Amino acid sequence: MKTLSTLFKNNVREYGMLIALIAVMVFFQVQTQGVLMKPVNITNLVLQNSYVITMAMGMLLIIITGGIDLSVGSVVAVIGALAGVLIVRYDANWGLVVALSLVLGAAIGAFHGYSVAYLKIPAFIVTLAGMLIFRGLTIALLRGESVGPFPRGFQNISSGFIPDLFQNEGLHITTLLIGVLLSVLLIFLDARGRKNQQKYGFEVTPFYFFVVKNIAITIAVMGFCYLMASYKGLPNVLVLLFVLITFYAFITSSSVIGRRIYAMGGNEKAARLSGVNTPRLLFYTFINMGVLASLAGLIVAARLNSSTPNAGDGMELDVIAACFIGGASPSGGVGKVIGALVGAFLIGVLNNGMSIMGVGIDWQKVVKGIVLLLAVLFDVYNKNKNA
Repeated sequence: MKTLSTLFKNNVREYGMLIALIAVMVFFQVQTQGVLMKPVNITNLVLQNSYVITMAMGMLLIIITGGIDLSVGSVVAVIGALAGVLIVRYDANWGLVVALSLVLGAAIGAFHGYSVAYLKIPAFIVTLAGMLIFRGLTIALLRGESVGPFPRGFQNISSGFIPDLFQNEGLHITTLLIGVLLSVLLIFLDARGRKNQQKYGFEVTPFYFFVVKNIAITIAVMGFCYLMASYKGLPNVLVLLFVLITFYAFITSSSVIGRRIYAMGGNEKAARLSGVNTPRLLFYTFINMGVLASLAGLIVAARLNSSTPNAGDGMELDVIAACFIGGASPSGGVGKVIGALVGAFLIGVLNNGMSIMGVGIDWQKVVKGIVLLLAVLFDVYNKNKNA
């Protein structure tokens, strides 16, 4: 059986960032005198970071291939601007606008992907150009002013909550039941995975660790759902995030295309010689990023209830930082969805906690920069240690 030291050594990035997230949350919980973990603030924390988490799923795949996308903040802005112009100024059906926005996001991603994968233009240059182009188009579409408000149905994409089937006036019972079902599902999946590993002769963690880990996960899930149930329940956008996280976790860990992406990031030449169509794979990752960036643009517009020229400004930095803080390697081939998720929440908790404490935006940027640098140094240290 695997020892705990071996387990931690093999997953040092993920566990290290998780421990860091817990430590930061405890620190701000104490410094804000309990404000951080209040139900209303936890809900705001989820809503404020939903678009970062959404884009981090796509950015992770691009970083694993060894690339980067600097345009995502501007894509968020231009998609939000387009939605505002069509829905508010031209009274278009918001459902059709959502579908059109996702298609346009795919087209933007295809433009970037084709330029990088087939024209061999460096991703940094292509997406830097995209960042400037789409920011300019945003200002042109909005004529330098905000456009809003949106219909209630569109706003509910980000600001709506799932209904309580039991219509209880106190706790949101449906949210608690979802927490119970999710806890049972996670325990079942972990137990099945452990059984399959034993069946095929793989090493497994000690049984007591399996029990303790699942108890901790259950407490965390139920505690989170209780906090959500104490306010208005689960936000609609959180349900969307759960679907995205589950989908991309499956893609990266259990699919052929996921294994090919990691192979390409680890050694593109070797992957190509083994039969992987690396240009097409890279092309698809950028299309995927375009779709997720457009989805994030819709979420931002729905949350703000308006389209603004400065929407998404600097957002690409938080998305990229979330991936690197979560364990992705700048050289490619390394990174996990759960790591990007932890990185996004760490960035979110830092932003939220420092804002509650009254720390200025100048020092917030300094702190986030230091955290990002420490994460990359940690990655370099581990590589040199294992070399």
